[in-house]
Amino acid sequence: MKKHLFILSILAICFGALFQACKSAKKSLKKGNYDDSVLRAVEKLRSTPNHLSSLDILKAAYPNALDLHLGEIARNKNATHLFRFETEVHEYETLNKLYDAINRCTPCAKVVTAQNFETEEKDARQRAFSIRYTEGEKAFSNGTRPNARIAYEHFEKANELLPGYKDIQQKLDDSFDIATFKVVVEQVLVTSRAYQLSNAYFQDRINEFLHTNRRMNKFVRFYTPGEATETKVKPDHVITLQFDDFVVGQTLIEKNTETVTSKDSVKVSEKTVGKVKVPIYGKVTAKLTKNRKTVHSSGLLDMRIEDFQAKRIVNQEKFTGEYNWMCEWANYNGDERALTPAEIRMCKSQELLPPAPQDLFVEFSKPIYDRVTNRLRTYYAKY
Repeated sequence: MKKHLFILSILAICFGALFQACKSAKKSLKKGNYDDSVLRAVEKLRSTPNHLSSLDILKAAYPNALDLHLGEIARNKNATHLFRFETEVHEYETLNKLYDAINRCTPCAKVVTAQNFETEEKDARQRAFSIRYTEGEKAFSNGTRPNARIAYEHFEKANELLPGYKDIQQKLDDSFDIATFKVVVEQVLVTSRAYQLSNAYFQDRINEFLHTNRRMNKFVRFYTPGEATETKVKPDHVITLQFDDFVVGQTLIEKNTETVTSKDSVKVSEKTVGKVKVPIYGKVTAKLTKNRKTVHSSGLLDMRIEDFQAKRIVNQEKFTGEYNWMCEWANYNGDERALTPAEIRMCKSQELLPPAPQDLFVEFSKPIYDRVTNRLRTYYAKY
């Protein structure tokens, strides 16, 4: 019985999914979204070849989709804008996707004759590529950074149209090199007589952020001093990050002793009345001592941005960060029943050793990292 119910459940789910797909294809057809209607009907017919509603939807949707795209191509023939062939590429590409989808579906190919526009798409791509390539060369020949950026955008679009065609990759590399605003980031090593400290963790996180800087501006590239030397980069800016001051492991111990009394009366003794022992109730007390150890660590980072060519500081800011590690424990003398459950748990705790100085340094540098990277993201978004 359970097996039959399970099979019925699966069939119900499958039927429901098929019904929903058919319903969506029909809805797309009514809205005039013929491409979507064709693709949904094809998807249904692959799993259910004899689905009559989907066959009817496909027969209605594909001719409309074909007319719509060919009409757009015909109207585009009269366009005068420079990049008109890219519109043709898009339209032919869509028609060829519909052709491929229908031809991979045997029942679909039996009810509609899909048209192949591979030759037309290839010709439109070639024309569109040539225009983008020529415009890129024109912009690049002017030699300035703004024009190199325009050239790169043209070459990038050309590469999307025909990936790797001709010497397009070299054109992309050359234009990007001139278009890029180059920034070298120097991070001064932390030294401490008291502790063997290192800001390597902070430096690594900053470098990781800067090397994934597309979130800021694709035309800004950051280098470490080593990378700049190796590639012989002439930077536009040099950023220096240096910890001006830091304190690690500044300890404060606080102690507070108080007398606590139980909230409710409890049995404290008993007396004999006649031959019967009678409990005596009363409130009990205990002397509770709470201890708190706070280990404070903080630092101050200086960020200087220098215009390398002009040899002048164009921006300087300070960023602070702090981290407080805390440990609490307690002990008592007296009746435990005077304590609350939380106070009892605290009395079972013990004094703990604080993290190592290096770990404390890492912790207080985390908020500094957040503030520095947010500032760099804002600052270089305009370059």
